[in-house]
Amino acid sequence: MTDTLSQRIQALLDSEAAATLAHIRRGIEKESLRITDQGLLAHTPHPQELGSALTHPYITTDYSESLLEFITPPSTDLQQPIEFLENLHRYAYRHIDDELLWVNSMPCMITHDNDVPVAAYGSSNVGRMKHIYRIGLGHRYGRKMQTIAGIHYNFSFPDEFWRINRELEGSQAPLQDYISQRYFDLTRNFQRYSWLLVYLFGASPALCSSFLAGREHQLLERFDHSLYRPNATSLRMSDLGYQNNAQSSLAISYNNLDDYVRTLTHAMKTPDPAYQKMGVRDAQGRYQQLNDNILQIENEYYSSIRPKRTINSGERPTLALQRRGVEYIEIRALDLNPFEPVGINQQEIRFLDLFATYCLLRESPRLEHCDLDASKENLRRVVYDGRNTGVQLNNWGKPVSLRNWGLEKLDQMLPIAELFDRCHGHDGQHGRLYRDALELQREKLLEPDATPSGRILDKLESRQQSFFDFAMNQALAHRDHFRSRPLDTDLETQWRRLAEQSQEEQRAVEAEAEMPFEAYLEAYFRG
Repeated sequence: MTDTLSQRIQALLDSEAAATLAHIRRGIEKESLRITDQGLLAHTPHPQELGSALTHPYITTDYSESLLEFITPPSTDLQQPIEFLENLHRYAYRHIDDELLWVNSMPCMITHDNDVPVAAYGSSNVGRMKHIYRIGLGHRYGRKMQTIAGIHYNFSFPDEFWRINRELEGSQAPLQDYISQRYFDLTRNFQRYSWLLVYLFGASPALCSSFLAGREHQLLERFDHSLYRPNATSLRMSDLGYQNNAQSSLAISYNNLDDYVRTLTHAMKTPDPAYQKMGVRDAQGRYQQLNDNILQIENEYYSSIRPKRTINSGERPTLALQRRGVEYIEIRALDLNPFEPVGINQQEIRFLDLFATYCLLRESPRLEHCDLDASKENLRRVVYDGRNTGVQLNNWGKPVSLRNWGLEKLDQMLPIAELFDRCHGHDGQHGRLYRDALELQREKLLEPDATPSGRILDKLESRQQSFFDFAMNQALAHRDHFRSRPLDTDLETQWRRLAEQSQEEQRAVEAEAEMPFEAYLEAYFRG
């Protein structure tokens, strides 16, 4: 264990800060494609019974009209996010007729790019902007790529935790400046060590060959129209997914808030020759992107972690960060777990708590270009070959086996797990929930076939199944799980009223007198 890490853990033990860890706030965003009972992408509109995708707080769409996104409110209760997701899925399954929710991150069979319907959000300026942004993504990267789904984990430490730690560290910085800088410390370490999460929770070692039709790749083909790599963990996190030649040259800085905002803003103001050639509008005058810059808006930058601040209506994310500082982080490196009905379980949540806290507490030097390159290469090796017991990673210029480095990380997290168990009342007869979650991950490092990616490939091989058949069987099983546990009448009524309220809110927005759309865009980007 590093001196800085041990000192910070001891400082937590000796202070009131440890108790505040029981008040960490968590929220989950979970994406799932709607598909037909034949396993094809659903082309039906977003179901009216689910409410307005523009204004509903918990049920919306991502890129595609077919790509549902379920959002849980932030909570300090460990059980609440999973329970909330369970209820969202139960409600959804009552209102999507014979359709299913695809349970894997890599999509179902999609023949052509234009088969993917782009999400629509109505006639308001904000709704048009959301739609045109997605049109632009389709032109830039392809629509099929945008159907890749995942889990986003939102995480924040309580204010009291930060106040105590600032005093312990003797910082004279204003509290919010201190909080922002420490979240960036966490973010840099996350980028250094995210390969461990991808190994432990990666669940996309295979995909349908239709996804890569007409594209070059290095995957192996099975007899059953599946593509895979024998030791892959998360092809979702590979260059097969979010390809962007323009973004590959970006050097977004995570060293501090000012540098992050500056470099991200630069990308949003710098034209890209290919996008300039495409044009903002087509020959008929229809928008085909919001602008011709490297990034249309901040969210176009694909990153495995984002510093976040709740935005006000019409406010750009970078301006919100600049004005009020970092509020929480969003972890975006998680595949859907097809063995779990809601795509994630309590053990994963507890380990994510430990991992984020570990990234915060250990020393976090600046990330230079060479460090970023090394982190990207480590991630690439784990994505394509992580379950190969001989795979070597780069630890500050020294080769180290993934297994040994991963076990070292888990050993360093053990005192943090003990700390979490203590503050959550899990000591003694109450159990060792965080330590148990840690030990479960240790088993995966010792036995690669115990990882979700290993279990998936084992199913394909032992049953001589295609990736498609495996995914369909899991989708059918999860549908039966949710339909066998219907919502009680009061909760069903509550969700229905919320859906109706969201539709009324959209109608109200669309009924308001608005400035011309071009003026709206100009005002938005002006801030």
